[in-house]
Amino acid sequence: MSESESVSLVAQPNQSHVLAFGNGISLSLRGDTLVVVDRELVKRNRTKLCGVAIGKPPAEIAIPYYDVLWASVDNNELIVIDYAAHKSKTHLEHAKIRYPLGEVPPATAQTWAEALLNHAYGAAQRQRRAKVLINPHAGPGGAVRKWEREVKPLFEAARMTLDVLTTTHGGQGIEICEGLDVDAYDVVVVCSGDGLVFEVFNGLGRRPDARAALQKVAVAHIPCGSGNAMSCNLNGSYFRGPSALAVVKGVRTSVDLMSFTQGSRRSLSFLSQSVGIIAECDLGTENMRWLGAKRFEVGIAQRIFSKKVYPCDIAIKVEIESKDQIKAHYKRIRHGAEQDHDNDNGGRESMAGTSLSTSDSKPDAGDGLPPLRFGTVSDKIPEDWQTIPYDKLGNFYCGNMAWMAPDANFFPAACMNDGLMDVVVNDGDIPAAKYISLMTSAEDGKIFDNPLVSYRKVVAYRFTPRNQADGYISVDGERMPFEPFQVEIHPGLGTVLSKSGRYEAQGPPNWEKSV
Repeated sequence: MSESESVSLVAQPNQSHVLAFGNGISLSLRGDTLVVVDRELVKRNRTKLCGVAIGKPPAEIAIPYYDVLWASVDNNELIVIDYAAHKSKTHLEHAKIRYPLGEVPPATAQTWAEALLNHAYGAAQRQRRAKVLINPHAGPGGAVRKWEREVKPLFEAARMTLDVLTTTHGGQGIEICEGLDVDAYDVVVVCSGDGLVFEVFNGLGRRPDARAALQKVAVAHIPCGSGNAMSCNLNGSYFRGPSALAVVKGVRTSVDLMSFTQGSRRSLSFLSQSVGIIAECDLGTENMRWLGAKRFEVGIAQRIFSKKVYPCDIAIKVEIESKDQIKAHYKRIRHGAEQDHDNDNGGRESMAGTSLSTSDSKPDAGDGLPPLRFGTVSDKIPEDWQTIPYDKLGNFYCGNMAWMAPDANFFPAACMNDGLMDVVVNDGDIPAAKYISLMTSAEDGKIFDNPLVSYRKVVAYRFTPRNQADGYISVDGERMPFEPFQVEIHPGLGTVLSKSGRYEAQGPPNWEKSV
């Protein structure tokens, strides 16, 4: 290689950094992308139809920094870049480019590689230490194969340290996380549906140092189940490749958790509680898990025409009752989260917004779970709660996240850490056509404005069934005894990895115009 062909690290007027090789090859840090100029690489990556390259070949290939997994100088001889290649909108594969250093000093190339990694990861932690839990029976099955083919290659390319365990029985996630060495891991990655996520949070919650453990170890989700709600909300996808990349680049974010109590029994809920048609469509369709998320749609269709009602009494501590005020609240929280992210806080340990009456109640990293502020069903209902009898309840749904399934955005105004739960209620004697319209409007979040739906922000509630010997109570998709229960919110108690420091849902309709 002649002097004119040697590699150089130069700062252009636009402050990009370029590694210029001979033969017209170069690597540039430009804007938010890694730009590769390499005629042979361009040829190999041209769009093809039936094996024939189509269109005019591009002059360069642009790899978004977000897709870059790692960059290194190997054996002082090669610069190697690992990245996630988008084979389709739903499928990613590990790809690699490498170039000999030749006469280039390794330190020069290492400086460039470190600059690329700084762009690629930003506020996100590199080389996370992950405890990976795989449920082989989740959803339609095949989670181990999905992990090996679609997720593990991306994690390894990002130089993550992986401790992988395939579960063998229900409740094992609780056992593992109750005894987990929290100093040995940065994140617990769940390859399953939402049920194993429930176990992970509850395992951490049973520890003597529960608060410290919940804030020290993040929880992340790779969608391998039926609903995959956590992945939809945090990763913005229910496909494994994009979700794996979102976990690699995810930022630590505080998330509200809820305490669900029945008598002296207490468990943590990260997602939702439901009674009525949603609970029956979830728990009453376990025999159709092979359908994946479609089983929920089948369950709703089967039950809507029965006009079944669920008499009950609901006592509730309401914070925001007006839908207009809820939109304004969401706007304040959303803008705060985006400002945090733009300032490179990345949502880490973020409390972007605080609720009206719980702003001082974010738990310290102390011993055990936070004390219950409102007691249990055995205690007297506080005087400032509303108590409402429902003789014809069709659906009671309380959510802590927006999406409950890929096509079910029941809680579009949900926020990650505002210290508030979102409660949706509707009657069960609605005409079938309107009921179908109501349920299908959840797909795009328009259920929020449906006049047949009550939507409120609350901090606690008590649900007491009436005139029904047995039925379904669903907590994060898990069946609970059919008896009175009480739920309250714990602001910022848990920690997750999120793509942007907020839920990926778009928010309630026209929230940007609220005042």
